Order: sequence, then structure tokens, then C-alpha cells
Amino acid sequence: MNKVKHYLSSLAVAAALISFDAPRVEAQQSNSRLYSITSSGKLRVCQYPLYYSISFRNPATGQIEGIDADLANELAKELGAELEIVESSFGTFIADLQADKCEIGMFGIGATLKRAQAVAFTQPYLITSIYAVTRSGGEVTSWADIDQPGRKVAVSLGSYIEPFMRDYLKNAELVVVAPPATRESELVAGRVDVIMTDYPTAIKVTDEFDWAASIEPDEPLRLTPYAYVVPHGDQIWLNYVNQFIDTIKLDGRLVQFAEKNKLGPIVAP
Repeated sequence: MNKVKHYLSSLAVAAALISFDAPRVEAQQSNSRLYSITSSGKLRVCQYPLYYSISFRNPATGQIEGIDADLANELAKELGAELEIVESSFGTFIADLQADKCEIGMFGIGATLKRAQAVAFTQPYLITSIYAVTRSGGEVTSWADIDQPGRKVAVSLGSYIEPFMRDYLKNAELVVVAPPATRESELVAGRVDVIMTDYPTAIKVTDEFDWAASIEPDEPLRLTPYAYVVPHGDQIWLNYVNQFIDTIKLDGRLVQFAEKNKLGPIVAP
């Protein structure tokens, strides 16, 4: 009998706790970006419009193209919301999210521990190594040619590649390129000898321009998962985006859009 009384008492306490927490749960739901998106019918996505194969603005059409342009549209469809692109960059996306300029960043953002202090990362959807791109017929023809005295090596400001290359290079000069300038334009102009980038950009640049040649490191260098980013403190929204990634992995949309943009080899499992 005492066990029965104890069990019933425990049920009563649990019910009381659930009842006490109900207003807090409801408040969390109403304060979530998921609720505001479905209520307003608008999804604001931060994207960097100079990222080949990921989110690159086609100068002929003015439209942003790439895997994250495609997947941002898919996410908006799932939410029944109108997609609004907010231009951002690797140097500003954290501030843009914290200033509520967008609900999510979708442009191949490297998930690093330092960035995770300021924003919340979803599960990864791509994984890449670091690659080099140089001019065909130039002095840089192998990975060993890169870190040499007199070489100028370009990286994008705010990219995860920037701090890595600061430590990696011992002899070459690191050149940090800030928007609206691009690493590619610096390479074409001859102001740098090589640019350090990821698989998406290396594939896209060498595929589209006959002056470009890519160089793969002797072994995978700084393997990095690419994920989407949302502000800290909104677990409901983060859970939803993670469920979206799970869904497109299972139904084949992730592979479909990766293959469309020549990114099939780096799809995350």
C-alpha cells in the first residue's frame, strides 16, 4: 500500500511540474523563430553572393545560384514561406544573425569551435578539405611550391581558412581579401600567386575558367564540416533545421542538389 501511495504521489508531483512548466513551454514556442516565420510567411536567409557552387550571384541573370540557393528555396517551401535573401559575408554573418537581420545563415559556413561560441551550428551537410587554385602555366605547379619565399597566398577575410593559413604558412606572404574584392580577381590581376579555398570553389573556378588550375594537398588538410547557422538560444528552430537536413538526406534532395552543383563527392553522411 505504501508503494502505491508513493507512486500516486510521484504522479501528482510530475503532473504539477508539467502544469507549472506549460506556460514556459508555450512562451518558448511563441518566441521561437520557427513560430515567427510561419506566422509572418517570410524566411530571411543570410547568404554570401560571391561563393562559387554555394551561393553565387550570376552576373547575367542577377540570381543567386548554387547548392545553398537551391536548399534555401527548399527550406522556404517546407515552411510555406516566402524566401528573402539578405546579403552577408564570412566576416559579418555572426553580427547579422545577432542583429536579427536573418533567421539563418546558409552559405557553406565552416563549423568551427570558435564560431560555435557565438552561433549555433546545425548538423553538417558537406565536408571539405582545403585546396589551392593558381594560374595555369605559372610558377606554382605543386603543393610544395606554395609556402615559398616571395609567394603571395590569398584567403577570404573571416573564412575558417584565414586563421589556419596564418599558422600553416612559414615562408609565403598571406594576403587577406575583403569584400567586395575577391580572391579570384586578385589572382587574375596577378597580385597574388595562389588562392586557398575549399572543394566547391576549386571545382567551380577550374571548371569555368581556362586560366585556372587546382592543386590538391598531399593529404586532406583541415577537414571541415559545413553547416547552417542560427542564433543561440532557440532550440526549437535549431531542431527544425536539423530535421530539415535529415529529411533531405533521406529523400535524396541533398544528393540531387549536390550533384547538380558538382559537389557530390563532399556530401556529409
